Amino acid sequence: MKYIFSAIFLYFFLGILLFVFQRRILFNKSGYPGHPIDYKLKNTEDIYIKTHDNINLLSWYTLVDKKKPLLVYFQGNSFHIGDRAHRISKYIDNNWNVLLVSWRGFSGNKGNPTEKNLYKDGEAVIKWIINNSEFRLDQTVIYGESLGTGVAVELGTRYKFLSVVLEAPFTSILDIAKKKYPIYPVKFLVKDKFDNYSKIDKLNSPLLIISGKKDEIVPHKHSIILMKKAKVFKKSVFVDEAIHNNLYEFGIEKKVIKFNLKLWK
Repeated sequence: MKYIFSAIFLYFFLGILLFVFQRRILFNKSGYPGHPIDYKLKNTEDIYIKTHDNINLLSWYTLVDKKKPLLVYFQGNSFHIGDRAHRISKYIDNNWNVLLVSWRGFSGNKGNPTEKNLYKDGEAVIKWIINNSEFRLDQTVIYGESLGTGVAVELGTRYKFLSVVLEAPFTSILDIAKKKYPIYPVKFLVKDKFDNYSKIDKLNSPLLIISGKKDEIVPHKHSIILMKKAKVFKKSVFVDEAIHNNLYEFGIEKKVIKFNLKLWK
């Protein structure tokens, strides 16, 4: 009998820990990344994008060629923007303009990341583009990486962009949690759902989905499900050997550039 009580106690104890610390698990906050020059980024400057609740988001802006699109890069849930330098450099080298955004709580920014707060950050970025950049929204590519796909999809339901690009997207955080913690009623416990599945058919812009078929963090089938439900003009790039974090080793930037230049006017 004592083993039964011990198992019950352990079940509830671990469940409480998961509930209390779920945002620490989902949002791996990071420290200050340094300056773009430290990562050999060309023509890139530090800027700060202010949210309506007065959080300053450190971001890196590269203006190269006004005749090319602006790619807005929303990072995933770990590390700082410096760890994305090698990714955006591939676009800069092709004379694309890039705005690399760091969330509140990341890259030394103040504030606490939550689903609602990341949507606020995304809205602040859109307002900055409208008021401070050289580009219209229909000249802008919204690129979401992993967790960043949640914000990209949300903004994609509110605005019309040149395109929305989703790298390693998930149907929802709830679906990820169900698979990872099947013994818990996660439907009632997850605070930040980022429900891409319920929104993907409401996008206003062409869609490109990129996924590794061997993704060990977000199962590839999430991308297939989202691809099938989306109603806009859409294409996919599914890489046979890729996992979650190595898609750029397979030259996916070439696919992103090709897809968008066909839309560019």
